Amino acid sequence: MARILVIDDELDIVRAVVKILSARGHDVDTGRDGLEGLAKVEADPPDVLVVDANLPGIDGVELVRRIKANPATRHVPVVLMSATYLSLGDGPAADEYVVKPFVREVLIANVERLLKRAQSR
Repeated sequence: MARILVIDDELDIVRAVVKILSARGHDVDTGRDGLEGLAKVEADPPDVLVVDANLPGIDGVELVRRIKANPATRHVPVVLMSATYLSLGDGPAADEYVVKPFVREVLIANVERLLKRAQSR
């Protein structure tokens, strides 16, 4: 069982992601904005972070930049979700990307791939 943190301000998305990942046996915590997400990651880094690109406070792109720039949290694998166009060349160094509305199996595959990669290190 992994600890996963989901940061999204859309309650329906949060509920869906929590349901999907909890059903896979994971312990899922949530946050509603970028500042809350950053505080939670810094206080107790999760095994995987699933974050929306468009958040209030600091957006998900900036949240990922800050997490990856911090030596204490840069190891945290990140799945960045977005309903808008992202230029990967200009974006953060997220480990995986999911387009919203997402396909359940794609989200699961991305999270599980990151967990396996982290366990093999």
